[in-house]
Amino acid sequence: MKKITMSAVALTAIMGSFSSVNAADGINILDDLVLDGEIRPRYEMVDDGNSATANANAITARTKLKVTGKVMGIDGLTASVGVISVNNFGSHEYNWKYIDDQGIHKTTYNDGSKNYSVVVDPQQAMISNAELNYKIEDTLLHAGRGQVNLDNQRFIGTVGWRQFERSYDSVFVANNSIKNLSVLAAWVYGFQGVFGGPTTDANTVLLHAAYTVNDALKITAYDYMIAAQGDAFNTTDGGVGFDTYGLALTGNVKLDAVKLNYRAEYAIESDASMKIQETATNADNFKKDASYYNIDLGANISGILVGANYEFQSGTSLTDTKDKTFVTPLGTNHKFNGWADMFLNTPDGGLIDANVRLGYKTKNFGKFLAVYHDFTADQKMLDVNGNQTDDLGSEFDVMYTNKIPGVNGLSGLLKYASYSKGAVDGYTNDVSKFWAQLDYKFSTK
Repeated sequence: MKKITMSAVALTAIMGSFSSVNAADGINILDDLVLDGEIRPRYEMVDDGNSATANANAITARTKLKVTGKVMGIDGLTASVGVISVNNFGSHEYNWKYIDDQGIHKTTYNDGSKNYSVVVDPQQAMISNAELNYKIEDTLLHAGRGQVNLDNQRFIGTVGWRQFERSYDSVFVANNSIKNLSVLAAWVYGFQGVFGGPTTDANTVLLHAAYTVNDALKITAYDYMIAAQGDAFNTTDGGVGFDTYGLALTGNVKLDAVKLNYRAEYAIESDASMKIQETATNADNFKKDASYYNIDLGANISGILVGANYEFQSGTSLTDTKDKTFVTPLGTNHKFNGWADMFLNTPDGGLIDANVRLGYKTKNFGKFLAVYHDFTADQKMLDVNGNQTDDLGSEFDVMYTNKIPGVNGLSGLLKYASYSKGAVDGYTNDVSKFWAQLDYKFSTK
């Protein structure tokens, strides 16, 4: 509780000091302050199927606080400062991953007497927001640390599912002065979160444009020129990089009592335009030749949810000399390829995820959803005996969420994931995970 309390006290003090700082002419430096917050306690159980590790039973809570105010009375100019703190209240029945000072993934043992399954939620705090935003008619200028989520977060996201959410250090301009068209150009120079540790260096350019023809068709084009080292990239030898560019068609079609939605997307990863530091020994880190496509069709029939999805990420064969594995290191990957998180990193041989979903959603009932995944590799990989196979297993997921009556802003969630092992080496354990969560959001707006 100490970190939560200190975060709340610190931000309260900041609010008070900001609101009382005045210029000589009596104009407040910051006024019209708004506080946004979230408190999210969670229980997470992980059985990784490894006989050498005990089941994880993690009790954590995320506290997010952000203050936003107008700057110097200038129309359209605002500043935000925020903190995020994750606490485990002395809960030691889990191990967590973290990033060391060199930017390399490590696993820490919460209890030296026993080795537990991993829950990726370090007990840590950081500044989640420190930003200036200037809105001029239909143009927004941004500088500093904040959250960046693009489209469905497949490629660029904050990983908000994890307690220690990612923040981006960036400068960007966004514009929607042309009717139905939104464009964004950003330079990302760092990010922090998810695994904790120091800020990850980045030299990344994000270009994004979306044009809404009508409800049935929205066209999105993007070019993400990614380069970074550490964190999800797990490297300190000058980093890695590649370009991801693609096109997505999305839309909603209403047919009487049936509401259809679809997504058709294709993307390519090629050699990097942006780099951290290329040397003779790390030149291959910036070479890539990979492809991706995603076909999704869903329907809402008077609250009954049905859908089918086919997602393809190319892989590198056992004889390829160039990296052909499609990766999404800055995406909110928990949303895709099963909630057991077996494929947060794409297998070397790539990944084909064919899945179907069935659920029910109404205002009073909340939302129930069940999903079945069948996983195979794009290219043959090796099993534990050295034989070639493409079997990456299967998974069944189920989730229920609803608002909790009587408390405005409070919701609850129950969620379960069961991964059934495949034959590829590294994917030969059954894995199950369970979550019970409360989420309370509030604002002084």
